[in-house]
Amino acid sequence: MGWSYNFWVGNFYPEGTKPNDYLTEYSKHFDTVEIDNTFYRIPNETSLAKWNTQTPSNFLFSAKFPQVVTHKKILQNCENEVQFFLERISKLQSKLGPLLLQFPPTFGPEKLARLTDFLSTLPKSHMYAVEVRNKNLLNERLYSVLRDNNIALTISTNPSLPQTEQVTSNFAYIRWEGDRKKVNGTLGKVEVERIDAIKGWANSIIKLRDRTTQVFGYFSKYYSGHPPTDAKMLLESLKKAS
Repeated sequence: MGWSYNFWVGNFYPEGTKPNDYLTEYSKHFDTVEIDNTFYRIPNETSLAKWNTQTPSNFLFSAKFPQVVTHKKILQNCENEVQFFLERISKLQSKLGPLLLQFPPTFGPEKLARLTDFLSTLPKSHMYAVEVRNKNLLNERLYSVLRDNNIALTISTNPSLPQTEQVTSNFAYIRWEGDRKKVNGTLGKVEVERIDAIKGWANSIIKLRDRTTQVFGYFSKYYSGHPPTDAKMLLESLKKAS
């Protein structure tokens, strides 16, 4: 989740790597990234064009919907914001991956009808994933709505939620999150050992591949403290398990 971390220099990025070169270096190791800062502000066209040139042709960017849509206006009266976001992020062209709608814990079952209406208005030309943080939404009513719209339910390791691996789309979207009270995430090293957990996830992903066309997965810096280590370990585990 993100690449603009100066605390990865020397432990993932080579010593002396400049911020402008972080993404280029990142894309030498991994073929996708989740853009977190679109939640706070929509990138300008210059930035998007730069990201396009800094990454290989098979690289994919996933991106969060702006918080004004999911947290402030909560899917109401936000047509202009949605249109602007989709038009701008589409500048990534063939490198655009899934778009993530991440909702706060206050977004509960009483908002399901609103979500249903909103999802039906989204252009079918994009892939979408939904992440809910209210456990009362994790039931067949939500899963059915997502299936009807071919939208992925985000598989999350959020410590405050029960884990579910429901498949509601022709792709899967996984976010490995952690406990911010236990993991600093800016130390440039693994703080919590996740070897066994990641090996288990490799087996889960192999099973998911039988049910979906693609599996997207992103590590938070709060999972182990060092996402590059986690991602490399997962890729290696997938090779061994395949």
